[in-house]
Amino acid sequence: MILRILALALAASTLVACQSLLAPPVRTTPPASQPGTAQPAPGTPESPAPTQPSPPVPSQPTKPFRLGAASSALVKQARAQSAKSDFGGAVATVERALRIEPDNPLLWIELGQVHLSEGNAAQAESMGRKAVALATGDPSAQSAAWRLLGDALRARGRNLDATEAYQRANSATPR
Repeated sequence: MILRILALALAASTLVACQSLLAPPVRTTPPASQPGTAQPAPGTPESPAPTQPSPPVPSQPTKPFRLGAASSALVKQARAQSAKSDFGGAVATVERALRIEPDNPLLWIELGQVHLSEGNAAQAESMGRKAVALATGDPSAQSAAWRLLGDALRARGRNLDATEAYQRANSATPR
């Protein structure tokens, strides 16, 4: 008998605890008036409680983007391939570096430069846009990404858009 009572008491307290987690708290007394604040009229719902401001989210890196040792070696190799007009090999080499550091805008800029050198301005534009998106917080990388984008747009005959990209490159340049 005592075990049943204890089990029922435990179940009831668990239900009460769950109820308090699921339902909003019921206010039994009206909130204290503060000078200069309006109270809701009787019979109208209260305004929702103010929320705490969320902590700032760091969206910018603490240091400029750099290439790791492996990526740096691959970029050096890709530049040598580009100098010999082996653009397909250079693209493949930079793509290998991107598998190592996919979020590094410097590699996307490098890949865009290779595409631009081979005459594929549409692909270079795409790489420039990706680099711009990733380069937040690094003015030097942002500037280089906007310049690539401007070069690609100019190569496609979109001179007004290119001019805007160059202006953004100049405004992103560190002072």
